[in-house]
Amino acid sequence: MILALVLVPLAIATGVGLIALWPDGEIPDAGIVDVGAEFRDAEVVSARPVDCEGANEDRRPDGTIPPTVPCGDVVARVTEGAERGLEVQVYSPTTVPVGELSPGTPIVLVRYPATETEPAIWVWQDFNRALPLGALSGAYAIVVIAVAGMRGLRSLLGLGFAFAIIGPFMLPALLEGGDPALVGLVASSAIMFVVLYLAHGFSHRTTTALLGTLVGLGVTAGLGTVAARMAHLDGINGEDTYQLALLTGHLTEGGLRGIFLAGVILAGLGVLNDVTITQASAVWELRESDPGASRRTLFSRGMRIGRDHIASTVYTMAFAYAGAALPVMLLLQVYQRPLIPTITSGEFAEEIARTAVGSIGLVLAIPLTTLISVLVVTAQPAVRARHRHRDVEPHGHSHAHAG
Repeated sequence: MILALVLVPLAIATGVGLIALWPDGEIPDAGIVDVGAEFRDAEVVSARPVDCEGANEDRRPDGTIPPTVPCGDVVARVTEGAERGLEVQVYSPTTVPVGELSPGTPIVLVRYPATETEPAIWVWQDFNRALPLGALSGAYAIVVIAVAGMRGLRSLLGLGFAFAIIGPFMLPALLEGGDPALVGLVASSAIMFVVLYLAHGFSHRTTTALLGTLVGLGVTAGLGTVAARMAHLDGINGEDTYQLALLTGHLTEGGLRGIFLAGVILAGLGVLNDVTITQASAVWELRESDPGASRRTLFSRGMRIGRDHIASTVYTMAFAYAGAALPVMLLLQVYQRPLIPTITSGEFAEEIARTAVGSIGLVLAIPLTTLISVLVVTAQPAVRARHRHRDVEPHGHSHAHAG
């Protein structure tokens, strides 16, 4: 009853937030998207190395642009749409070796429609990676279901729901100017309400883990807000984020600080979910193995497990961010900048703040979840544990009963 009194208002608030913040579908028009451009699947017919005129992206370290750079003269056959079967000539970029463009290689082209003075133009876009990525995703799903069974299948369904919230709700709401921290909290809460119960079923331990997760999300959001202001993090740390701030009108209004906060909340969601459900399950198992243990004993034992989990998950978050920032770290090594100015500037400052805030929320969620689990599990009679140890024969042989 107490759990319901706490979680039901949170569920109602999450539902109200989804309704109030749901985007109307009108993404701001930045005026830079060519609505006439069409993407078409194609396949390589032939390719040969040629020299193309140097462009800005070919700029050398000394700042000069070479007059010519190696590229590929590609003949491609369109494989979809009204132009299916049409063979066109395009040029692949310098970064794409001609040796990787064997006949039949799937690629993506862009078609710019004809104007009154110019014919239709076909341009190289990228490789078509749908088949290998689809195969990897299918293999992942098969492995998860084979190992985890129906619970793995329900987890995959929960993952699909999560992206159904992020895609149609979170991203458009952010682009339409919704409060980023609030949008991030509402989206994350909605995801957790569904995926936890879907994967682990309706039970006291799942509800306890959900409550611990929501508390951790609140702590992360609060700390993220404070950290962003104290460290003057505006979310603009590179060309892409500068362009986003410019196009969305946030360039002179605190930058993308709110987007940074939403990213912090979303980034820690998976690990936070992991530690809270693990801690809740650990306390329930400890209670079942020792029904007579006091609350203090259960909490102490649960925290011994939690401390090990804290160490491993902190490494997980730190290394995940380090891996994502590896190109930037290599670039800074090339620049040979001093250590302190490097790690306190721009993108590195954001990654450090994101890691620290997410880790603090994660660490605090573990004792909170453990405490809540202890209070809940000791409020219930340990029926299963007592039943398991009920029939003990004189010579030390015991009959364990499932259930």
